[in-house]
Amino acid sequence: MRVIFMGTPEFSVPVLEALVAAGHEVPCVYSQPPRPAGRGKKDRPSPVQARAEAMGLPVRHPVSLRDADAQADFADLKADVAVVVAYGLILPQAILDAPARGCLNIHASLLPRWRGAAPIHRAVMAGDAETGVCIMQMEAGLDTGPVLLSRRTPIGSEETTAHLHDRLSGMGAALIVEALARLDSLTPEPQTDEGVTYAAKIDKTEAQVDWTRPAPEVDRLIRGLSPFPGAWTMAGETRIKLIASRLADGTGVPGTVLHDPLRVACGSGAVELIRLQRAGKGVQDAGEFLRGWPLPAGTVL
Repeated sequence: MRVIFMGTPEFSVPVLEALVAAGHEVPCVYSQPPRPAGRGKKDRPSPVQARAEAMGLPVRHPVSLRDADAQADFADLKADVAVVVAYGLILPQAILDAPARGCLNIHASLLPRWRGAAPIHRAVMAGDAETGVCIMQMEAGLDTGPVLLSRRTPIGSEETTAHLHDRLSGMGAALIVEALARLDSLTPEPQTDEGVTYAAKIDKTEAQVDWTRPAPEVDRLIRGLSPFPGAWTMAGETRIKLIASRLADGTGVPGTVLHDPLRVACGSGAVELIRLQRAGKGVQDAGEFLRGWPLPAGTVL
């Protein structure tokens, strides 16, 4: 099948690799333009662009798909289908209509739950017991199209967004290959109007830990924002990024370090901090962190 691929971040890379490995022809890859990155702020291609070029695939990165020339270039590819995963641009109707079989989106949630930009973060932060991947037939609405295939997976009690991200990426890659192989026999299922939630883009203002909240909420915040943007707290004048945590026994004044291993009291209950990072330092396990930066019992964060 002749497949245009549209994606940008690391999440999308295994999908591109799976499509090529399955024998599909990829005449062009679309990705977001290179962005300034690193200390030198030099333009850096997206993970998808870098991988596509390494595979010898042509890459386009238009700033917009709304002008007539960009739409004509897209239509001239004469694709059977476009596969879209975390691309980052709104697709106008002319783009949606160009491939003979339309555009298919890989979405990392069980639609209609968590439509929108940050479904993995929001599922962990909300304490969902499970999530999954959907192959959706795209239409003009935000993640509103009918679903062709879906797969479910539990969310582990200590799982971070980073871990779940990698699992769902692999699931999406396998599922889109299956969907394309079965495309003629799949029946699109319209999404129900019940259970619709929206996964708003993560705002960095959400990341500071409020220790007066119950321990389950604090734990989910830490795991849900790991690794980016990263939940954080202050120890005196030092900002500490919290990378991994679990629920723990203990009570005390919210924000108070209880004892080693590094447990911190919340509004109710406590959390154990497993991995942490000081500004300018690497990520460390709690024991290593405490050897270099002691936080004795009674310290208030």
